[in-house]
Amino acid sequence: MSNILEELYYGNIEPQALNSELSAKLKNKLSKLTKKEEQLTTKLTAEDKELFLEYTNTYNEFLSLNNSDSFISGFRLGAKFTYDTFIENLKG
Repeated sequence: MSNILEELYYGNIEPQALNSELSAKLKNKLSKLTKKEEQLTTKLTAEDKELFLEYTNTYNEFLSLNNSDSFISGFRLGAKFTYDTFIENLKG
């Protein structure tokens, strides 16, 4: 089951368009993040920039895995609620 959830999480299955309000908030935060990164990297040496890039790449990989895990866990919890609501009520 997790394969289909991963496909959904990574955007290979698109049940609906992204909420425009959320999209605007994300774009705003990304813009701020990009500006801060540019400010920071201009102050770093070449060696420090390489270390910072490795750090950000590793952190992004961590966030991606963590977000995927949270998404799948939340989906499973929702499925359990649905099961309990519809199936368990039929049994009792």
